[in-house]
Amino acid sequence: MKVTGIRTQLYEVDLNRILGDANSPRGRRRNAGLAVFVDTDTELVGVAIGTPGIDGALRGMFPLIEGQDPRSVRGLWKRMVDAAFKGGTVGVVNDAIAAIDVALWDLKAKANDEPLWMTLGALAPRCRAYASGLDMPLIDDELRTYYAGMAAKGVTAGKLKVGLDQEADLRRLGVMRDALRGRTPRPELMIDANEFWSPKQAIRKIRALEEHFDLTWVEEPARRWDYRGLRLVSESVRAAVATGENLDHIGEFMALLDQRAVDIVQVGSSTTGITGALTVAEMAYGFEVPVSVMNSPGSFMAHLAAALPNHTMLEVLAAGRDAVFSIDARLENGWIELGPKPGLGLVFDPEKLARYRVESVAREAVASPWGRRQGAALYDNPPSEAERG
Repeated sequence: MKVTGIRTQLYEVDLNRILGDANSPRGRRRNAGLAVFVDTDTELVGVAIGTPGIDGALRGMFPLIEGQDPRSVRGLWKRMVDAAFKGGTVGVVNDAIAAIDVALWDLKAKANDEPLWMTLGALAPRCRAYASGLDMPLIDDELRTYYAGMAAKGVTAGKLKVGLDQEADLRRLGVMRDALRGRTPRPELMIDANEFWSPKQAIRKIRALEEHFDLTWVEEPARRWDYRGLRLVSESVRAAVATGENLDHIGEFMALLDQRAVDIVQVGSSTTGITGALTVAEMAYGFEVPVSVMNSPGSFMAHLAAALPNHTMLEVLAAGRDAVFSIDARLENGWIELGPKPGLGLVFDPEKLARYRVESVAREAVASPWGRRQGAALYDNPPSEAERG
């Protein structure tokens, strides 16, 4: 089997709820994705969901895999990473390698006529899930409805966006906790500040929250690469410190692990693909540090999570990003259960892809439409009334 071509299609869909965090408290109601297809000289096609804007980088990487056997996925990943050596596996280059890598793993498992979790060596086709609302713009009733709905599906852990308003954070943590108590009397509570605080701000604010709540982890309480600041936070609060979702490659995790600045390592498809995420997770395993896999459309990264010996919980968003595809996975009794379909089990619907096809992406459809909030880590700046609305 040989790789013969690569195709893409950009699409944009409405979300089933508004998403936002401390850096974008007004939130967004749209989501964009790039359907990626890696063709072979057989009937098998590898699929992936990429980020918009990577077409040029995909074309640049394609000669490195053209004519190659896609089953040599780890070797092809190394070839692409080596080719990007000078500029680094960051930004659109990283995202292009990631999309190709996911599609190659899909092909490898399809060639084996088995689901990817089996190709990756998982003992069982499942991983534990936690609910993530990306919920800063939600009012209390909406927040309660979301987490209660996840609790009804067996989820016993939730992650709340925080950082702008300490009183609101306290109140909303109580709303999330009470909603999750529909499933368990002691739900696990996490918070995510999205790099909005300085280390000293984080310590002050987290300690105040911990007077009222037992927090499992605090995510990105300082800048993603700040191993000194993150270690200070970890040593100063009871909760574990989680970070890594916005890091691209293994080199960016080295200082965090070496300096004991991270208690939960977060990886996802953006960690230079499945191969890159697997490599980082294996490094964390050597340090006896647990890993949490980040959210992905349709939870396709659950295949990797199921195979990691140090995996804790997978982030589940459930925001309607699966509008153009089906996937052989379901959330049941608090676990992502993966089915027997070969590969990722992800199938794009041609009619829906055509319906939601776009030539360019609206600003509000990208993951962080307004960038980092002005004044982040410098001073407290709660949202304005307009942003609250």
